[in-house]
Amino acid sequence: MKAMILKSFGGPESFELSEVPKPVPQAGQVLVRVHATSINPLDYQVRRGDYRDYVPLPAITGHDVSGVVEAVGPGVTAFAPGHAVWYTPQIFDGPGSYAEYHVANENIIAKKPASLNHLEAASLSLVGGTVWEALVGRAALRVGESILIHGGAGGVGHVAIQVAKAIGAKVFTTVREDNFEFARSVGADVVIDYKQEDYISTIMRETDGRGVDVVFDTIGGDTLARSPDVLAQLGRIVSIVDIAQPQNLIEAWGKNASYHFVFTRQHRGKLDELSTLVERGQLRPHVGAVYALADLSLAHALLETPNNGVRGKIAIAVDPLAGTTRAGS
Repeated sequence: MKAMILKSFGGPESFELSEVPKPVPQAGQVLVRVHATSINPLDYQVRRGDYRDYVPLPAITGHDVSGVVEAVGPGVTAFAPGHAVWYTPQIFDGPGSYAEYHVANENIIAKKPASLNHLEAASLSLVGGTVWEALVGRAALRVGESILIHGGAGGVGHVAIQVAKAIGAKVFTTVREDNFEFARSVGADVVIDYKQEDYISTIMRETDGRGVDVVFDTIGGDTLARSPDVLAQLGRIVSIVDIAQPQNLIEAWGKNASYHFVFTRQHRGKLDELSTLVERGQLRPHVGAVYALADLSLAHALLETPNNGVRGKIAIAVDPLAGTTRAGS
């Protein structure tokens, strides 16, 4: 099979298209022909060596799969050849998704939502699972509450807006002015131009000084330190970004805030919950750009470019027909 191999840590040019043996499913495992994958900030962090202690080289990386079951190992009962599936490979535990085939344990795989094509499903598996764990599992966001989502036009942010709205929350989000319409189209109630407005002043004005119940940080930098300034008493902050520098969280202490840091875990339950939202019409990932597997380096370079203009996710079509096939294929 063809796969993009990471031969050394470095820039986007570090990948090399190679021919490697097709994996064979063992007991409890499923062999999937990959129709599509996508790229995430985690992918370029792995590529440049941020997690070099966890990724022995050469490596097949990548963290999203949408495809069709080709074969199953002994003991597999939930899937059979021909089933359309989606999942996130176990992070830092074996080969990833930048290949024509992938093998995974049965318990992390789910049936693909019938209304999504493979590009869309691959654009939702990791970010959707992260959002579900952050907002439902950790922040316990509830109907009638309010939430600030930093970076609402991004791959994680636009999914978080939709999940928060499905829960029944009021959504504030920070985006550039040219993304206002997009953020509103996925459900944001109040959009804030972070380049022109002080989001703290805007939110405190919009909430009559109360603040929001939850802050979801997808950006990093000083957002974690400043977020307590918009938080209501007993509020919650959830971040999916590494903390590079010590933080002064005295404002959070004064509000009895709780902090949650999420590095998502893989299991079928989250994907099934997301599928329910998809089939109800409450959630749909936005694919902002598509590249072929052989052009993976170009896709990585685009994602790493600040203010790259891409809304939603960058998907990789491993199969050229990935954007046309939906249920059962």
